[in-house]
Amino acid sequence: MKFSKFISYFFHPINFPIIGALIYFLFIPKHIFKVQEHTILTVIFIGSYVFPIVLLFMLKSLKMITNFQIATIEERKFPTTLFFGICAIIGNWLFKTTVVDLLALFYFGYGLAIALTYILLHIEIKSSLHSIGISGLIGFLMYFSYSFKINLILIFIVLFILSGFIISSRLTLKAHTVKEVTIGYFLGFISQAIVFGIYYIM
Repeated sequence: MKFSKFISYFFHPINFPIIGALIYFLFIPKHIFKVQEHTILTVIFIGSYVFPIVLLFMLKSLKMITNFQIATIEERKFPTTLFFGICAIIGNWLFKTTVVDLLALFYFGYGLAIALTYILLHIEIKSSLHSIGISGLIGFLMYFSYSFKINLILIFIVLFILSGFIISSRLTLKAHTVKEVTIGYFLGFISQAIVFGIYYIM
């Protein structure tokens, strides 16, 4: 049980956007200056990690959520809207820089997944945000490796194993049902595929 709690907190959904950005800059062919890279990472860290944490603490202090796992359907509606806005803003800002288009798609993909999650909440269907986080990262790295012809097979192996740990942890903690983690995994992956497909066609 303690291990499951550790996995759930350490690999909280808000961690995946910054993890994806770090992997992106670690493997991308160097076509931008270091100062640009550091600026982008700083903005991403503040926007997708620090700001959401502050928001979660505010929501908890206002008793809009009972804990940081945001367990119930009603509790999820407002935070989901906020996180969608954050993804849209960061994705738009990255896209306008014109130097990290693929990274921008990563955030648009998460934004789409969160939007679909929000819609499902209104028909009483809860999806696992942890599953969305890990599968979205895998989906992003697939088109990232395809676009730059980079072999990331070892990273994919690690991430698929990690997926198993994360999903098992959520089920062990009874935070989700098998249906909810499956829906989340599908949404995270397919949203990245849709965004990349639209970008590729255009």
